[in-house]
Amino acid sequence: MVLIGAVATLAVLALLTHTGVLWLQSKFPPQGELISVGGGVLHVVDLGPRGLAEPPIVMIHGASSNLRAMQAPLGDRLAQQHRVLLVDRPGHGWSFRDDLTNSSPAMQAQAIGEALDRLGVSRAIFVVHSMAGALGARLALDQPQRVAGLVMLAPVTHPWRGGVGTYNQVMTTPVIGPLLAHTVTLPLGLLLTEPGARAAFTPQTMPVDYVDASATPLLLRPRAFLANSWDLTTLNEAVAEQAARYPQITAPTVLIHGDADRIVSVDVHSRAFAAAVPQAKLIVLPDVGHMVQNTALDLVQREVEALIATTVTKSHAALH
Repeated sequence: MVLIGAVATLAVLALLTHTGVLWLQSKFPPQGELISVGGGVLHVVDLGPRGLAEPPIVMIHGASSNLRAMQAPLGDRLAQQHRVLLVDRPGHGWSFRDDLTNSSPAMQAQAIGEALDRLGVSRAIFVVHSMAGALGARLALDQPQRVAGLVMLAPVTHPWRGGVGTYNQVMTTPVIGPLLAHTVTLPLGLLLTEPGARAAFTPQTMPVDYVDASATPLLLRPRAFLANSWDLTTLNEAVAEQAARYPQITAPTVLIHGDADRIVSVDVHSRAFAAAVPQAKLIVLPDVGHMVQNTALDLVQREVEALIATTVTKSHAALH
């Protein structure tokens, strides 16, 4: 009887999850173009004016989120005067990756490069947040000709002590992880999404409408949640492998990080990266948490536009 009850409970939870996925996908539909790349499909939203004599801005979100976390307010504001490309990382938002276990920054950088080639973008300013710091660094290492400048917001760049949460380890366990993802993750996650997002803003206050405005609940779909867990559980090893190459980065780089960030340590990551990269500029914000693109909006915009201006000046000088 106990076994029958457990199976019945899982069946009900699986049905609730399936229904919840349909509801989430109707509530937060794709906004941009779906581009086929090796190993999957990338969702890219293309905003702002075309045909400018400057590189576009490519914005890449961190863990447990999607491109809308970079769109409002920063991406929308930059798009008033610049071309802005917002990317759902492989496996997140409306992007899909065939192999959820293939989560490396190298793979994700390759996929994004392919999508940009399809869009005719050979060179860009990259704005990356949190976990995507590792991805931005990898783009600068593997595709240096593509990276005109790099703005890193509270980035992950180096190995750190500690883990990424027991539940992420469990989710990458064969059989158990997929079973949980298709039954309990979505119902339970709906209760925990808002407190989790609020913690990312600490000590600042999260905007009242942030969870819906950023479409954060898309994370709770089984494949997205599993992809996120694989990203996080393999990240420490990935940054440990690539960190020794950071002195090779030639792109002008700006790092902006709050010293009250409880999610990504400014000392372990941004200070170490700035010390390793020849052209890196580090800005540490006192009493600011992890969501730099929201908290320091004006500053981030100024630094992005300063990099664009520098790139345009260099291009003009090269022509003459």
